[in-house]
Amino acid sequence: MKKFAAALTLVSLLASAVAPVRAELSLARADYVDRVQAIWTGQIIAVLVVIQFEHKTASVIPIENLPMKWQGKPVTVAPVDDDWYYEMAAVRAFEKHGIGLTVEQLGQQWLENRCGSWGSSEQARLNLAKGIKAPDCGHPRYNKLWFTLGPQFSSDLYGALAPGLPNIAGRLAREFGHINGFAEGTDGAVFTAAMISLGFTTQDPQAVIRQAVTILHPSSPYRQSIEQVITLADAGKSFEEIVTAVEDRWHAEYPATNNAVSNGGLTAAGLWFGRGDFWTTMNLIARAADFSDADCNGANAASVIGAMHGMKALPAALVAQFHDRIVGQGMGSVKEFTPPVDESISELARRTAAIGAKILAAEHATVTGERFLIPAQTVATQPAERFVLADLTRYWNPDWILDRAGFGGAGGGMAGIRGITHLEGDILATYPRDEVRACLLRRTAKLGAKPRLTFEAGSEPGRAWELTVYADNTVLLKDVISSNSSERTWRSLDVDLKAFAGRDVTLRLYQRVFVPNRTAGNALWRNVRLE
Repeated sequence: MKKFAAALTLVSLLASAVAPVRAELSLARADYVDRVQAIWTGQIIAVLVVIQFEHKTASVIPIENLPMKWQGKPVTVAPVDDDWYYEMAAVRAFEKHGIGLTVEQLGQQWLENRCGSWGSSEQARLNLAKGIKAPDCGHPRYNKLWFTLGPQFSSDLYGALAPGLPNIAGRLAREFGHINGFAEGTDGAVFTAAMISLGFTTQDPQAVIRQAVTILHPSSPYRQSIEQVITLADAGKSFEEIVTAVEDRWHAEYPATNNAVSNGGLTAAGLWFGRGDFWTTMNLIARAADFSDADCNGANAASVIGAMHGMKALPAALVAQFHDRIVGQGMGSVKEFTPPVDESISELARRTAAIGAKILAAEHATVTGERFLIPAQTVATQPAERFVLADLTRYWNPDWILDRAGFGGAGGGMAGIRGITHLEGDILATYPRDEVRACLLRRTAKLGAKPRLTFEAGSEPGRAWELTVYADNTVLLKDVISSNSSERTWRSLDVDLKAFAGRDVTLRLYQRVFVPNRTAGNALWRNVRLE
């Protein structure tokens, strides 16, 4: 992690030496505070007007949501939601530790404030409570939802803290995004923070998207999703054609409705065709796709609009409903915040801008009167951060190779979706990427005189899968592993390999999920031993 952070710092420094594509940014302090307040306020309004479509069918009629309601009641103050609560905790952490804040210190702030209500953020909170510190609490080794958009919707703050400095915004988003995600998850955070940072320099969302995407390595699936939007838009395709193409390509790969990659593409498309107008952008995102994380997408898009235009871009009647307050006692699985939230939005904006001013000074911005002069910065591509599901066996049992595992969707956005490949302590849970070709564990080894393969195979409650064990092309075991109870069911299996003694043999353990009259689910594997 230290080497990675050092590499990002080097990238940032190198970017400053590259010939800039724009002039030095002159930003009045009052304008900066106004835009930061619009970033906070825009997120909140966007969630409230779009949340009715979160993980549900998309809108087919225009929305305005005047006046706003929250949980069926008229809004008189801004509620607390994960889209901005984790950023509020980060502000507290910066105020406590300074701009040299570490991700481990942010993790401690999460514990103190009880951050982590849903998705990868909930997994992070549970990990932190077990003593798994940041950034490990967001890594695929411990966080099964690392590829979802928790880091993305937590990243607006980092763009706000680095106006006109996209590489700094991206560095902050990468480092602190590791608290609740990795790779695809943190790629979304980096892209979003870079867009917001660039929003301070231009009012053209298409230019922002074109520049911001280059901060991600070309190998990133997230970058490829955004580039798909750009390529199709340049070819003259309509908004509907583009979001359909994005979903067809990426949602099948990442079935969780809160996955970062396809939702990132939907957000970019909404911004691209919304052209900086709040209601146009919100309506596009609301109708973008069935079963997406529409409210989070709207919040990220609104933050970009806020950075570009400030408070004047937001509907004044909806802003007035908040009476400049954010108030909340708890959220989701967290019933009581520590402490409960009751804060001024405008004061939160001023506190954020005060931290940003310190970061700007550290990055050689100058202050003339009440105006910041911010050096130009060309977007520099970050090093690749990649993780594939096959890498999980490094932490589980490196003697075995995992093939054709799928991201699945269990625990990500909607309940009841198929299983999800992940690690849980010494248990490897798998689900096929391709349900026809199946998922398998394989190993080639020279067997001893009395060889045996022993392992435990389990099933989730109410789920089933079919196990087949091969030695070369010979089927040695075929059975259904299922659970009819409210708890996981385990089977201890012992496969005699004496017919292959002394030979080089390829062992294959297949998980198939087409089990008649049963609901498919994860295969659970532990204590796999070859004797």
